[in-house]
Amino acid sequence: MDLFAFFDTIYPISAKAKEALKQLIREQRHAKNEIVQGIGSRCRTVYLVKTGGARIFYYKDGNDITEHFAFENELIVRAESLFTGNPTSKGIQAIDDTTLLAIDSEKLFQLYDQHHDLERLFRLIFEREYVHTVKRLESLQFKSARERYLELLETTDFVQKIPLKYIASYLGITQVSLSRIRSSLG
Repeated sequence: MDLFAFFDTIYPISAKAKEALKQLIREQRHAKNEIVQGIGSRCRTVYLVKTGGARIFYYKDGNDITEHFAFENELIVRAESLFTGNPTSKGIQAIDDTTLLAIDSEKLFQLYDQHHDLERLFRLIFEREYVHTVKRLESLQFKSARERYLELLETTDFVQKIPLKYIASYLGITQVSLSRIRSSLG
């Protein structure tokens, strides 16, 4: 889907706002497993996945943990760093050959004063991501690993391209448990 057609499904913006935003968008191509933003860096970019997929990850007790996946027309941003300006203990990695649309956050936020419809659009996008995060936390609290896996399958057909270790850590289970769940589904 065209980016602006996607934006229109959330909140239509004026032609002037679209033109101003187009000036900020930079297409980035990342190879499979390439680090987009490293752990310890500051997030100054809002990314939307055009093709492929990416993940937010961190290390805990030496284990690589996947916190979030993003696929076509989904936002991927380390919000805790974007909004505070502080470095973060999380990174962003491409999980396949991936094309991202990168928007400089400082320039985007400056456009808000001139284009209130742009501010509303991105507020709604960030709100959707916040709700997604809350639902993910509730899923971890209240649903079984099997239910969480089925939810992931409903989210994307990209699952076959995601390494099992990333899926298992995202679900909060071991790869062995994930293999059992997958085999029970046939």
